[in-house]
Amino acid sequence: MPQQAPSEPITIRTSKVAEIDALAGAMDRSRNYIVNQAIEHYLAANAWQLERITTGIAAAREGRVLPASEVFAGIAAKHGWTR
Repeated sequence: MPQQAPSEPITIRTSKVAEIDALAGAMDRSRNYIVNQAIEHYLAANAWQLERITTGIAAAREGRVLPASEVFAGIAAKHGWTR
């Protein structure tokens, strides 16, 4: 496990604090809860995207790719679109 860096304060723009406080009030949660949830979701989404990008690059390097026309046709078929 990587060594944990010491905690450092962070800065949030005043306008964002007001939005966070409004959301926290509406949800009956603390500002800290809202900020931590937002960070958790952000990190999870970016980790997922990075994993998908890395996998895609590896597939392309191995020649495991489809022509764009097949990709678009598959998307259209999935959603019932006509091409």
